[in-house]
Amino acid sequence: MQPRLGDLRFPIYQISLTPPRHDDDIPEKSGGLSNAEGTLRLPRLKMMVRRGLFGVLGLLSLGVQGQSDNLGLADGYTTINTANFNVKIVKDAQVLASLTPAGSTFDFLPFDKLSVRANNGQYHWGDITFRYRQQGSTAWTDGNSATARKPVTAVNTGALAASNLAPTLSSGPLNITREWINVSGDLGLRFTIVNSGTSTIELGSLGFPAEFNSIFTNRDASSIQNLCSLSDPYVGMHAGYIRANPISGTGAALVVTPLNGTDTPLEGYRNLVEQSYSSTGYYSQTFEGLYEWQVLTKAYAEKEWASVTPWNPPSSKTLAPGQSLQFGVRFSVAKDGVRGLDATVSGTGTPVAVGVPGFIIPRGSPAQLFLQSTSSVSSMTSEPSGALAIKQISTGSYTVTPSSTAWGRVRLTVKYANGKTQTIHYHVTKASTDVLSNLGTFLTTKAWFNDTSDPFGRAYSVMTYDYEAGAIVSQDPRVWIAGLSDEGGTGAYLAAMMKQSIQPNADEVAKLEMFVDKVLWGTIQTSDFSVRKSVFYYDKSVQPNYPYKSSINWGSWTSWNRASAYLIDRAYNYVHVTAAYWSMYRVARAYPSLVKSHTWDWYLEQAYNTIIRAMKSDVGYNRDGLMGETVFGEILTDLTREGKTSEASALSAAMKSRATQWNSEAVPYGSEMAWDSTGQEGVYYWTKYFGYTNTVTKTVNSVLGYMPTVPHWGWDGNARRYWDNIYAGKLQRIERQIHHYGSGLNALVLLSAFRSNPSDSYLLQVGYAGTSGPLSNINQDGFGAASFHSWPDTLKWDGYSGDYGPNFLGMALGSGTYVAQHAKFGLLAYGGTITSSAGATTISVTTQGPVRRKVFIGPLGVLITTDAGSIDGFSYASDGSSISLSLAQLSGGPSASSAVVWIETTSGSAKYTVTSPATTQSRQGWAVPLSSSAVTVQLKRA
Repeated sequence: MQPRLGDLRFPIYQISLTPPRHDDDIPEKSGGLSNAEGTLRLPRLKMMVRRGLFGVLGLLSLGVQGQSDNLGLADGYTTINTANFNVKIVKDAQVLASLTPAGSTFDFLPFDKLSVRANNGQYHWGDITFRYRQQGSTAWTDGNSATARKPVTAVNTGALAASNLAPTLSSGPLNITREWINVSGDLGLRFTIVNSGTSTIELGSLGFPAEFNSIFTNRDASSIQNLCSLSDPYVGMHAGYIRANPISGTGAALVVTPLNGTDTPLEGYRNLVEQSYSSTGYYSQTFEGLYEWQVLTKAYAEKEWASVTPWNPPSSKTLAPGQSLQFGVRFSVAKDGVRGLDATVSGTGTPVAVGVPGFIIPRGSPAQLFLQSTSSVSSMTSEPSGALAIKQISTGSYTVTPSSTAWGRVRLTVKYANGKTQTIHYHVTKASTDVLSNLGTFLTTKAWFNDTSDPFGRAYSVMTYDYEAGAIVSQDPRVWIAGLSDEGGTGAYLAAMMKQSIQPNADEVAKLEMFVDKVLWGTIQTSDFSVRKSVFYYDKSVQPNYPYKSSINWGSWTSWNRASAYLIDRAYNYVHVTAAYWSMYRVARAYPSLVKSHTWDWYLEQAYNTIIRAMKSDVGYNRDGLMGETVFGEILTDLTREGKTSEASALSAAMKSRATQWNSEAVPYGSEMAWDSTGQEGVYYWTKYFGYTNTVTKTVNSVLGYMPTVPHWGWDGNARRYWDNIYAGKLQRIERQIHHYGSGLNALVLLSAFRSNPSDSYLLQVGYAGTSGPLSNINQDGFGAASFHSWPDTLKWDGYSGDYGPNFLGMALGSGTYVAQHAKFGLLAYGGTITSSAGATTISVTTQGPVRRKVFIGPLGVLITTDAGSIDGFSYASDGSSISLSLAQLSGGPSASSAVVWIETTSGSAKYTVTSPATTQSRQGWAVPLSSSAVTVQLKRA
């Protein structure tokens, strides 16, 4: 049975609000609903109804309405100052209320929301959850300091504040004391657990709820930027930590690490269930919810997580009668912000790992791993056994090479001489070019819809695929998923199209030409270049004989009739169509023999006209940054290169109008959602293009505010997304999504910013991790999933391809081989391997990434791209005087007679020209003849 929106996996409440079904039912009025830009404009209000903010999330009008003061706020707070923090602790409950870095007014906790977060069942730092059982028993008993609060008993231990938790815990054999302590100017939280019973106890779970101010509900954009923060874990055992930083990406950051002197690994990271109040909207699009640091996880692994493989092996602890154990965490400030987090972690004595190119790596390709620890490494092992070969290069420096058969999740366990254990989490893919090949084959065979009797005109096309069912999704109550529009319905065809732009295949191109002529142009898109919201719909009056599935709730607000489905007012939909045309233009230009139906200029004109149509006043959201609109910039570049000056001027003028508006706004990242991490890509591209440097800097910082780097493939480079499975996934719920399309798209911002400032290697570290994310979504069969479910009871890829396409688009436009000079680790290659010896005057690199048409040499500030073939390797003189490329035909792909090479200097004033072989000027670049063997292209500095 298809999942229905009314049956969402929300453990808190059932949705009962029935919203208007059609846009016309929404009253023409303003006010009332707060979002990230203040009062919602009417078009946005309509889209939020269409996309599910009302009814699905019940955002601001649903939930338990009553509030109470179970924390005892009326009795006030205890104020504590350390060298690094100003702290407020609730006197009665002794939980953390406010955590502000010394000398700053920024609070990492929602102190301003505390009065509506004082109920039983609402979590704060200082709470504790656990499960235990008598030795020999099979049943676990739960303990939770937040369930039924009573004032705790203050005790004197010499700590900043201390209490016995017996009054707020159910009776049992465990006696727990909580202390807030000063740790070299940092704040420490320590628990002492004593078995006061007469039998040995097994402690099977232990968790510390982690509260941060990630509540966007009822805040305007400026308030969110000024008040809120986002946190992400590194589930790395004794090296594990939680990092938090202001959502603006500026100012001091925070890191929570294991407290020295205790055995407190970050073994698991569990989502916490709370009631949803209208003032906070827990588990909604404006409040993702909270998580907890889990020290022990065996009890959950035996029960709720029994069907999954956790990130780390589950463990428990035994306590004999009278025995005690201590656990704790340390709060530290990274005064240099997100770029200073690793140094801050290391300063606490916690091991640090840095991976190059990251933690998503292809089979057989060596990666680099740098370990920083005060203790020596005693052993390194991988799980599955033999999946990784580890070779030490020097102290703290290693190469990590996946085996030829490894695939998927691989855990590297590092044991240190001091007894600490660190786990580093990799995802191994097939060779990156094979991954792309598998994707193209899968999408144009398994996901290829060719039922010509379909009354909605969807034959022939690449459609959303349900991998778990092994079938195309031809019907879904969210009609756009089956309707070839919206991100959720275009994800499959967009990925198939963009794949051709970097790895064309004759059979795939032939099918996609059919799609363009029979479905895209004339069905999805009308003759005036408008783009419909869905070509599939639920409308018995129009399709009385269509066998709509009776198991689907067609009364849902998402089940548009034909009139609603055929609306053309959503600008986001125009990007996918534009990208499809642009991909075919690139194929037709570089490999003209592959494309039969139209010439290259037809496709380019179609792309251009689609953009211009999207900018008209009857299309909503065209003043917001659009997901994937970096492709608009590619089209502007290509129009200019092709000498289409009038079109280029018109497109430039349309984009400048938007960029000028964004440059005037304090927070220009609007979208159809109340808060989003997708508008930044478009805002960055066009404000950079038109020279609005302040907005460019602000936007880069914004991306760094929600895009972390940690030694775990899932969170490394993973931009914040947590609601899109409601609209495009098979398993529909609010949760932190792993490598949803935010990864690939936001990577475009950071990689571009690095090319402009190659001395800032942090941008490359995060950006390349993001652009690698979309590769992990593609399984061994070539199916690309919408995202990975991060809740520990699931840990799997979603069954739908859904909105994967924009993620792949970001990877296709951003990926390449990047060389950087790192201040600590020296010369590094992302998407390639440096083969020259250290200190050589000529640096040689072989390429290994999925896109081998882009090379950026950071020390020289030189970007080289080509439209055909493959750059298999390159070298350059360390003084920048010369560069050499090995340019070959695509392995196993079609042959091109020539490739155009473009050279751009992104920093400094040096210019380069091609000196050999003999070339001709072409499209503002050099046309290099190709043959069956590799061609060496020599570049000289002018």
